[in-house]
Amino acid sequence: MAEGSSGRRRFSDKWGKHELDVLAVLSSAFPQWLTSRQIAQRVKAYADSYGELADQAAKAAFAKQFQRDRAKLAAMGIAIESRQPEYSSKSEGQDFASYRLQLGDEPRVRLRFEQEDLPVLAAANYLARSMSISSMSSREPVEQHASRTTPRVPQTPVPGLGLDSIAPGLGTQTIPDALVKVIDSRRFAATVDVDGEHLNVAYADSDDLAMFVLEHPGASIISPHEAVDAFHRRLTSATHFTLADSSQGEAGDTVVSPSISRQDHDAEEPEMPDAHQSHGGSSFQTGSEVDRRLRLMLFLSAHLGEEFSLAELAERFIDPTRDEEGMKRAIAVIHKDINTLTTVSDDGEMAGSQFFDIDWSLLDSEGIVSATNSLGLERLAGISQQYLSMLTASVSYLAHAPLLPDRQRSQAESLYMRLRQHVRPGETPWLSLTGYELEPRSFSVVRQAIDTDSLLDMEYTDGAGRTRRKLVAPSKIFVDEGVYYAAVWTDVADVAPEELRGLVSKDMTINKANGLPRVWQVLRLARIERASLVTPTSRPEIPDVPVGELRRWSFDNGTPAVFITDRPGLSFISTLPGATVERYGAGEKVHLIVSSDSWFVAFCISHARHITAVAPETLRTMILARARRELSVGQPEQPRAEAVASGDAGR
Repeated sequence: MAEGSSGRRRFSDKWGKHELDVLAVLSSAFPQWLTSRQIAQRVKAYADSYGELADQAAKAAFAKQFQRDRAKLAAMGIAIESRQPEYSSKSEGQDFASYRLQLGDEPRVRLRFEQEDLPVLAAANYLARSMSISSMSSREPVEQHASRTTPRVPQTPVPGLGLDSIAPGLGTQTIPDALVKVIDSRRFAATVDVDGEHLNVAYADSDDLAMFVLEHPGASIISPHEAVDAFHRRLTSATHFTLADSSQGEAGDTVVSPSISRQDHDAEEPEMPDAHQSHGGSSFQTGSEVDRRLRLMLFLSAHLGEEFSLAELAERFIDPTRDEEGMKRAIAVIHKDINTLTTVSDDGEMAGSQFFDIDWSLLDSEGIVSATNSLGLERLAGISQQYLSMLTASVSYLAHAPLLPDRQRSQAESLYMRLRQHVRPGETPWLSLTGYELEPRSFSVVRQAIDTDSLLDMEYTDGAGRTRRKLVAPSKIFVDEGVYYAAVWTDVADVAPEELRGLVSKDMTINKANGLPRVWQVLRLARIERASLVTPTSRPEIPDVPVGELRRWSFDNGTPAVFITDRPGLSFISTLPGATVERYGAGEKVHLIVSSDSWFVAFCISHARHITAVAPETLRTMILARARRELSVGQPEQPRAEAVASGDAGR
């Protein structure tokens, strides 16, 4: 690579990527529109291949390549808008569309982020990009209907790339695998009205969305149309449930849900893979060399005239490499990227990615990059107000949902308090992931007591509505029928500090369900009004009791229920704590104790396409009544042929 008289490096388009060239041409021309012919003439790679687009074959080849490059930029948040040019008898190529960068009507927002913000910010950005629903579009009718068998995709480009320009190093952050798995498994999105608020809900399949709606009384699906159709098909199926045989056959498999306990809380902590793992790991922004150069380009555009060492840029955009040899390789890559972003063609005309003027003497002598004259690309740096709203909502959700490690939850709360100051009132969208609603207020302190082997001084509301105070040792947190429960051990007199022993209440009355003393207490986390940690005099000795057994100890007034499926091995049965399963005809018969009738009603309707019969008759009657009431509230329009042909999501 030679150096020209202007001091800039000359460029040979051997690396075979056109996206940066297209961006340079459109950015230098903004706000003017460029026709296809003008773009083909100005981008060297196109001009060499397709000349003056003299024939239809050349036009088709150019169109295919340009749309591929345009889609690549759009996927990274740089949109190119198009329009048909006005007809003129004097113009050439009036059959071509014209194009320019889409910058929007509002200026981009630029904020300062601390290094400790980046792990949470990367996770929130991943969630926001995955939701792919803007706060504005959630309040507007959806005109386009996509098949529910295909994953959701952004309807407008998501400007996640611009975030790199103000949060350098975001692309090298890792995201907990557990979080990535939860978000990626919810491949579909819907807008749901809950008490007048529109929520953007990501869900796994139509059963999953139906359960979410039925667990929120008065909720209704706004869009898309196919999700509404699928919900009503389940309601219709539920009205045909027959009465199941509730007799117990031979002992079957017992299924229990996962829990957080003193014995296994270490296993619950999400793994943090190495930052350089980009395939199958959690580092979601470590893409191709073009991706990296685009991020570097926007970062330099947002910091014109500022100085950055090659080593600092290598850490931010490649990897905080640990060994000296790896750092040298990363610096060499960044140096090559700088050369690529500051090149001109061999004939001196701008036909390559000439984005910046660089102080070459400073770079060569001290390894410091200082860029100027970015062709106006600073307009792309930062994030839109609309995306900032979704990002703020994502940070808030992660601060209050059980998806991040505890050490990042408080950081997320702090980041949310700062971001909300830059969002207009009422513009932050509501969002949710099915199965991961916000935790009760007391979740964190109970979880901390479990993790640290501490006692808990708690005030709670009992079943009669009275406020009580008790000193206990929390052992497990588990979710049952959509509700968070804590199992606490009450026999803590031997390890309680002397001044608090008066709060110990060991209940020795007999539990009717199993004939044993009530040394265990299971209560809803939502009923804990206040709680504080207490250091015990020694580590409490708590027996390890399975969740299914604790459930039987607690649910004195539970209802024995049964449902029958049309096939064996259905995955949703594995989520039922304490359930026993036996083969029954072509399917299975599932026995469980139900503490919440409304939950069982919602569960059976949600999975009505695989449930044929339920018992007892009282619950079957409730199911039929709920399904008919939901159907009467709003009948869907006649399903379109393509919606019926595609079937339900996740089927």
